[in-house]
Amino acid sequence: MGSEGFIQDLATKETKRFHRDEKSWTRDPKVFVDTGVLIPGEPPLLKTRVHLRRDATEQLWKELHRVGWEQVDPCWGASAEP
Repeated sequence: MGSEGFIQDLATKETKRFHRDEKSWTRDPKVFVDTGVLIPGEPPLLKTRVHLRRDATEQLWKELHRVGWEQVDPCWGASAEP
């Protein structure tokens, strides 16, 4: 996943962005998980943000992938800019 990754439920288009909390990364690695929906022609609708320990986010990513979510290209944020 690197420092950022996106995973999407292809049926609902709900998307999660996993990205490092750089302030906590060296002492107690934590990750922000933003959940949003892509709306054509509009900015994404961001619904929630949670702040989790790195191990919990790795488990969440694996579970979402197991139930059918797929990794996708960046949908918003700095890495999605042209």
